[in-house]
Amino acid sequence: MAKNQNTFEKMRREQEKKRKAKEKRERRDARKESDGENTEPAQVVDRFDLMGDY
Repeated sequence: MAKNQNTFEKMRREQEKKRKAKEKRERRDARKESDGENTEPAQVVDRFDLMGDY
């Protein structure tokens, strides 16, 4: 009985580790995707255009 219980506990721990790793991977991928939306360079604004006609 004890041997089967230890085997079950070990299997449960391994499944838990895999689940946590999968969640971590999904969070990392989601973060990469959201960061990827802002990869375009900022538009260059000539500061003299902001001053108007002087």
